[in-house]
Amino acid sequence: MKIITDINMPKSNGHYSQCIEHNGILYLSGQLPILQEDRNIPKTIEEQTLLVLNNIDTILKVAGSNKNNILQVSIYVSNIKLWDKVDEVYSRFFEHHKPVRSIIPTRELHFGCLIEVEVTAILNN
Repeated sequence: MKIITDINMPKSNGHYSQCIEHNGILYLSGQLPILQEDRNIPKTIEEQTLLVLNNIDTILKVAGSNKNNILQVSIYVSNIKLWDKVDEVYSRFFEHHKPVRSIIPTRELHFGCLIEVEVTAILNN
């Protein structure tokens, strides 16, 4: 098991690792839409979704992978009515790649965020 860390990755907000590699599989912690520069959270679900996906892409690149190597995505949303907007941004981000996916509606997410995304990916071949 190897903990992946780098100054370019989003910082964790607690006692956990952002990314662990084990046997060629990358396990990423759930990502919240928090801007690293000032800790602000974008207002709209579209902005939050894109920020989370871009943060995931950054972590994957640091770890030696990319978004096309994502196997599974779990998406937590504070309200299921946000799904259409999330799916629109998600579809543009992934283009033709379609990892397996779950959406889990929750009541509230930490810091008042509207979305949290967790992924599992493989290393580049």
